[in-house]
Amino acid sequence: MINITLKQLRYFEALARHGHFGKAAEACAISQPALSMQIREMEDVLGAALFDRSARQIRLTHFGEVAVERAREILRATDELGDLARASRDRLVGRMRIGVIPTIAPYLLPQVIGGLTARYPELDIHVRETVTPNLIRELEDGRLDTAIVALPVSEGSLAEIPLFEEHFVLVRSAQEANAPLPSADSLREMRLLLLEEGHCFRDQALAFCNLQSGPPREVLDASSLSTLVQMVSAGMGVTLIPEMAVPVETRSAPVAISRFEPPEPVRTIGMVWRKTNPLANQLKEIAEIVRTSAQEIPQKVLPHGAS
Repeated sequence: MINITLKQLRYFEALARHGHFGKAAEACAISQPALSMQIREMEDVLGAALFDRSARQIRLTHFGEVAVERAREILRATDELGDLARASRDRLVGRMRIGVIPTIAPYLLPQVIGGLTARYPELDIHVRETVTPNLIRELEDGRLDTAIVALPVSEGSLAEIPLFEEHFVLVRSAQEANAPLPSADSLREMRLLLLEEGHCFRDQALAFCNLQSGPPREVLDASSLSTLVQMVSAGMGVTLIPEMAVPVETRSAPVAISRFEPPEPVRTIGMVWRKTNPLANQLKEIAEIVRTSAQEIPQKVLPHGAS
């Protein structure tokens, strides 16, 4: 019988994911020598190398590539066994790993965390903020329990539940507050400020401006909505932001906010999780808390075309 521990499998998976002993050790909260020793012991038990250490960056061997997929299956099954036990209890306790996209996290999380802790005081909430492709990958790998994202994600292994719709608004410099509202087509000719590649909100904004097939005349990228609004305030261009972000992002930036004429650009926000997750019923309860939390966010209600 091959005697490999779950701890070794987790260390192996972390090293395969990070491709770096130091980063993997930090993620596993152990020392780098201890991680290296555990990987060596695992290789000795298996009688085969998992990593090629001759390269500048360690890489999986052919056997390691096959083995890490099996390891992830085992770890997912182990986590789901624990979730199955939690699902059998009359209250939700223990760790809950929630992913959130950056264009939602700063505005929705305070209400969500407050609602969850009030409803489930024994819940240990871990939040991961990153872009949608990373969240989907981490859900599928079993490193997250659920994620709050823009729908659809269209992944066959994931369940989706829509929660609410959110409009996009136009952000212009304060000097342009009384200027005519540009159409989606006219935005193509303006200096359009967008989030950098990888953010789904960037793709949604480009789709509204009908720019899927080619870039606008001039686009500047930023890493956050806060940066976009500050750039607009400095007169560098215009941008689109989700309506949820308006109260927070306009507090310290002299900008003009306008609603578009119908049909307005809109996105659907929802929650996703693995279809095999035994906590599906509990996650549906959490989804209702997220829905209620979104309704409690202060909104700056604007008529169409107004600032």
